[in-house]
Amino acid sequence: MASQGYGDIFAGHTRRRRTAAPTVAAERDLVVEDAATGFCGAVVGFERTYDGEFVRLEDGRGRKRLFAMREAAFLVDGSPVTLTRPAPATTAAPRRSASGSTRVENVRASVALPSRIWVEGVHDAAIVERVWGHDLRVEGVVVEYLEGLDNLADRLQTFGPGPKRKVGVLVDHLVAGTKEEHLTRSLGPFVEVTGHPYIDVWQAVKPSAVGIAAWPVVPRGTDWKTGVCDELGWGTPRDGWRRVYESVSSFRDLEAPLIGAVERLIDFVTDST
Repeated sequence: MASQGYGDIFAGHTRRRRTAAPTVAAERDLVVEDAATGFCGAVVGFERTYDGEFVRLEDGRGRKRLFAMREAAFLVDGSPVTLTRPAPATTAAPRRSASGSTRVENVRASVALPSRIWVEGVHDAAIVERVWGHDLRVEGVVVEYLEGLDNLADRLQTFGPGPKRKVGVLVDHLVAGTKEEHLTRSLGPFVEVTGHPYIDVWQAVKPSAVGIAAWPVVPRGTDWKTGVCDELGWGTPRDGWRRVYESVSSFRDLEAPLIGAVERLIDFVTDST
């Protein structure tokens, strides 16, 4: 038989039905009233017991009491509410730059320092920028390339290093007894030379980063980049460089000696003491 519009007769009169109380996060200092006792106070804490969750309220006289956080047990502005614990605050992990340092957001690049970092070639400069570019812009450090270590003495004479005009030099294949080691001796207190043992900055990129087991051994007398590309089937050195550069996204793709060398140079040229 049709309901004739009378609804559910077993549900009781609509005036007797309880409306579900809204839930409110019990943020600290929220003022609420315990509906059963009339105690009014600000939220100052919580307790978890075998009998459930309790909220601690403090009234205007400094009296504190615990109340069970049950449904519709409290009043806010005269209306019943169900208190809940506020969600724990989440602290976003600091973003990291490619070098692993804390990334500084919304900061313009600093005015360039008089000090400089010099590297041997354009590929060295590109790798340093790829990994440490953010740090260098924040500090105001400019990286320039020498186009060969043979130009170092002339460049230093023109630049004139001093207490406020330091030079950090990053050298490939800086090994005792080599030409590189000879050219970088006794350059004065305002010049810092660091380097890595690898023949070229390509080799300072971890083999796993570029998808190989190890860097090939290139016979003496053969251009190292050309020999590597021939051995690996990478085409020309330009093609090989594209592979190497695109494989580097952070310091984790580089060998430790290069990372340490660059970090020491940044510390040296930014130290104002």
